Amino acid sequence: MALKRWLAAASVASGLLLAAPFGRSQSVEAALNLPDDPVLSLQQATVPNNSTPAAPGDSAAQTSSAQSTTSQSTEEEERKKSQDQLKQQEHQRVLGVMATFNTTSNKDALALTAGQKYQLFFKSATDPWPFFLAAFVSGIDQAENSFSEYGQGMEGYGKRFGASYTDYFTGNLLGNAVLTSLLHEDPRFFQKGSGSFTDRSLWAAGSTVWCKRDDGTWGPNYANVVGNLMGAAVSNLYYPESDRTASGTIERGLTVTVEGIVGAEVIEFWPDIVRHYKQKQAKKLAGQAAQRSSQNISRPPQPTPAPPPASPQN
Repeated sequence: MALKRWLAAASVASGLLLAAPFGRSQSVEAALNLPDDPVLSLQQATVPNNSTPAAPGDSAAQTSSAQSTTSQSTEEEERKKSQDQLKQQEHQRVLGVMATFNTTSNKDALALTAGQKYQLFFKSATDPWPFFLAAFVSGIDQAENSFSEYGQGMEGYGKRFGASYTDYFTGNLLGNAVLTSLLHEDPRFFQKGSGSFTDRSLWAAGSTVWCKRDDGTWGPNYANVVGNLMGAAVSNLYYPESDRTASGTIERGLTVTVEGIVGAEVIEFWPDIVRHYKQKQAKKLAGQAAQRSSQNISRPPQPTPAPPPASPQN
């Protein structure tokens, strides 16, 4: 979301709302089969003849209680399933190093609760990857003497490192937790995984401006766009005074957005790169095995040497 150090961007895709004609047809069919007195029919089907039928009010209360219990059970099951999906995401990495927790290949993944969004943020913020990336970027800034007011030496490097990681922390907090919870947007990037190269590239690039919502629909990715700008504005509190300009703030926010697109492209096509490498290795191993087999067949078998004649015995 709001950091140039963070490659796992917001949810993507272009979405359409689907109609539900099947639900309407079920309503019509149910209406045609309704009894004249639904409450009386329910009592006749469930109450013995020699017992006193329950009052209609009691039956309605029981039905309402049963529906409430069923609804709570369904919500708990969905919450548990969503938590299991989130745990699987928290083990995802590129090259075994770069964390991609904000990514899912499951297009039907359940929406995250507000608590789960903050959990995902905290997991990302405490992972070694952003610290390593902040250290690397700070080294480049130090070599180029970026933010020269910070100076050089360990003190200057420490200031650059602190600013770099704070950029990540603030942007991730705003874009992946706070705003997504308030605006009911999903902070994850949904990999397309199939289709032409152009379609998938556009899908990944669209992650910065289009996302999935908690209700399953799709719309503008306000959390990402606004979060990038808010994160850039907050960074004015600790960047040198010469960089605290309106143009500099907007430039930092747009830079984060562009780098988010690059990160989404890498994440989208990384499984294809791994798959291509594995297929190439498998083909190479199969060729080597076939070559060894061919050499064994073409080599004539060596004759077994005859045993030496037995020495005569006296």
